[in-house]
Amino acid sequence: MAKLGYSVIGVLGISTLLTLTGCFGPPAQAPTNTSAAPTTSASPTASTSKTASPTPTATISTPAASPSSAPAGPPATAEPTTPAFPEQVGPLTVYYVAVGDNGVSGSPIGCGDSIVATTTAPVRFTDQVGPSVGTLLANKSRDVGLSGLMNALYQSDLTYAGGELSGSTITIWLTGQFMLAGVCDIPRVKAQLEYTAMAASGATSARVLVNGRPIEEVLSLK
Repeated sequence: MAKLGYSVIGVLGISTLLTLTGCFGPPAQAPTNTSAAPTTSASPTASTSKTASPTPTATISTPAASPSSAPAGPPATAEPTTPAFPEQVGPLTVYYVAVGDNGVSGSPIGCGDSIVATTTAPVRFTDQVGPSVGTLLANKSRDVGLSGLMNALYQSDLTYAGGELSGSTITIWLTGQFMLAGVCDIPRVKAQLEYTAMAASGATSARVLVNGRPIEEVLSLK
């Protein structure tokens, strides 16, 4: 299969390391087995373009779990008098999919694809997790510029509700539902969310909860 062409850009590091434990509130925007965020990046404005043909869409509803069985939601915290982290200005790292790339441009994921980092224009933030995940969820375009990358989340109606860093694991809470184009979109959306959250927090593994349920359960076809 032909390789996709991308303009490789470095994923800018986070200038201020997060503490080992921390909570992130809702933004002004995990597999738990995932070992590390990828280091290969590609610009969303690269000149090569290649996208998969659209397939019929299917909705995966994600009703909230019952109070007796739902995992704990995002921690409730009083509004701080000072920011938890110093204010910074810089680009955010957001992950998209190179369809059929087979791990050439980024870490390999299901269906022979790769997950590839892109960066936004500089923005102002204190915590990167909310703005980064929020930017990903707000993108309603399937194609990422002329980069040849695709966004498997473009039809989904999801909102970032909060996040928590515990040791090397970042947990994010989302509400809403997925709208996917086929079974190959399952590993794609999972990787996009997990890798974006890990890059923003400096974590090496991620957990994603949707309406209080693990993303693996929500996206299960069983």
